[in-house]
Amino acid sequence: MAGMDENLLNDVVAAALAAGADAAEAVGAERRSLSINVRNGDLEEVEREESRDLGLRVFIGQRQASVSGSDISAEARGKLVARAVAMARLAPEDPYAGLADPDRLAQGPFADLDLYDAVEPSAAGLEETARAAEAAARAVPKVTNSDGGSASWSAGQWRIVTSGGFSGLHRASSFSLGASAIAGDEGGMETGYDGRAVRWQGDLPEAEAIGAEAGRRAAGRLGARKIASTTAPVIFENRIAVALLSPLIGAVSGPSIARGTSFLKDKLGEAIFAKGIRVSDDPHRRRGLGSSPFDDEGVANGPIRLIDDGVLTTWLLNSSSARQLGLSTTGHASRGLAGPPGVGPSNLTLEPGSRDRAGLMADAGQGLLVTSMFGPSLNGNTGDWSVGCSGFWFEGGEVAYPVNEITVAGNLIDIYARLVPGADLEIRGAANSPSILVDALAIAGL
Repeated sequence: MAGMDENLLNDVVAAALAAGADAAEAVGAERRSLSINVRNGDLEEVEREESRDLGLRVFIGQRQASVSGSDISAEARGKLVARAVAMARLAPEDPYAGLADPDRLAQGPFADLDLYDAVEPSAAGLEETARAAEAAARAVPKVTNSDGGSASWSAGQWRIVTSGGFSGLHRASSFSLGASAIAGDEGGMETGYDGRAVRWQGDLPEAEAIGAEAGRRAAGRLGARKIASTTAPVIFENRIAVALLSPLIGAVSGPSIARGTSFLKDKLGEAIFAKGIRVSDDPHRRRGLGSSPFDDEGVANGPIRLIDDGVLTTWLLNSSSARQLGLSTTGHASRGLAGPPGVGPSNLTLEPGSRDRAGLMADAGQGLLVTSMFGPSLNGNTGDWSVGCSGFWFEGGEVAYPVNEITVAGNLIDIYARLVPGADLEIRGAANSPSILVDALAIAGL
């Protein structure tokens, strides 16, 4: 992939300075993608995309503005620069605005994280893979219909150039495959899904395995019951358990702390999980879906332990939230083409414990195994959390029957203090967790 020329971005930065900006940052993004959807054996949709986009952020004193566009002709670039500078002159002052501090910038050569696979699959090849996944799902007993199979590929790159002297290029590819099945009997219908996304095509599971798992998950949900409200142990299945960590990331992100709107704002340096529990964030994981050689401000990044032996060790910071808190950026700036950077993790992992899921169920005796969640609700100030669920009731450490239309609720400070990670960690995405046992949660049913 040829890439947006570094000289072009340097020219945009120089033009912004010439137009009156004190500092400027230009980003260029290119993306090519192809996705195929099939349903009931027929081709349903083919979507192809090619895009080249340019973003510019300028600073005049403590005022900033950002603009983006997809026309990168000389005339359009000139208009983009003029618009950004005019907007910055009118923007309110932000005492924390500015490029990243020079001493925090990543120095080349950057780590090769093996994120780019040059293979470009054909539409016919993707269609064949999607069909194979869907066919395997439809072949599972009790599967009566299909919600489709899908296969997609994308490749893209992101280049950032700043007037502070930083220039960095980051490119990556993605291959994904999924299937969704519908199972039915006299009691009703249930759906099941399985899918994966990876950086390298060769790392995808077999299409037949993904389809069969989607079908198995749909058929296994048939005969789901409602249960009476109770308090009981709850196990969150590994593929969805990371949803318990999403509120943690929001609560430890610099902007939330700076606003004072976090249920963890007074907890830095304190034990919020049990001893032995670790949550890591590693932007340099090879082939990781959240990996990058530097953050979105060009700041050097690297592995951290956000939770170490149960203790909250750090906030996640970009340059502006770090300045606001009187701290130093942690290399967690995250941004699109337009707007100032926010904060985000890279490859987040709750490190595994010693008991597999069957072991957690045996420890708990009876309770709820949650296999899907929807509609989470969180009070960011207090940590009160609830989520709609379906899954299985288990008794004597064994699955007894499927259940649905349940809500599980609790306070996350309490949940985090008591959760027990299982041993069944699978790296499936940018955020990963083993199954999690919480010994007692309020379950709202009938």
